[in-house]
Amino acid sequence: MAIIAEISIEADEFLLGQIIAEYPGLSVEIERVVPAAKRVMPYIWGYGTDLKSFEAAMDESPNVKSIAVLDEYEDRALYKIEWEDPAEQLITGIARTDATILEAHSDDEWLFRIRFEEHAGLAQFNQYCAENDIAYRLNRVSSLADLGADGDDYELTDAQYEALSLAVERGYFKVPREVEYEELADELGVSVQAFSERVRRGADKVLESVFLRPGSRNA
Repeated sequence: MAIIAEISIEADEFLLGQIIAEYPGLSVEIERVVPAAKRVMPYIWGYGTDLKSFEAAMDESPNVKSIAVLDEYEDRALYKIEWEDPAEQLITGIARTDATILEAHSDDEWLFRIRFEEHAGLAQFNQYCAENDIAYRLNRVSSLADLGADGDDYELTDAQYEALSLAVERGYFKVPREVEYEELADELGVSVQAFSERVRRGADKVLESVFLRPGSRNA
């Protein structure tokens, strides 16, 4: 039975996290990754004001075989990265268990949501991390059959729920808008960028659950 594991990991536990930590004005979100022929070439979105410096650092890193900009906007860009094997050990471990990264992003720490084909995959991943001295915290494990069983469960992280519920309560989504992100971010003691990303990701999960789940009008 397929399962979804939600894990938290500190930036210094894996190579990409270490590089991102050098740029406090930058946050990263890994695109959904399905391992292909055991190659580890994650697609990531970078957000912030340090994108050019980040690109230069990645290009000069001995652990990076190549980095390409696939799409670029004013304050964000989509990259394709190929690592020197086995430089990025965490992502390599995920690929070796034939798991799929459903969600991964940086905040105060990194959050990963990973789908394993069966419980044995999670056990293999745990063994791999132990052998490679990668420390992580397992927050939750759910079976696919459990997801969506409760109409109020949209698989939000605690941070996403806190930010999204505060935005709704304070009238951010009302017309006209009654509050701005700056005020809400100050209330939670986080950056505006971190707050906006939590709201965006949380809202995306809720909308997908409502409109794309089986039985919905558009499903």
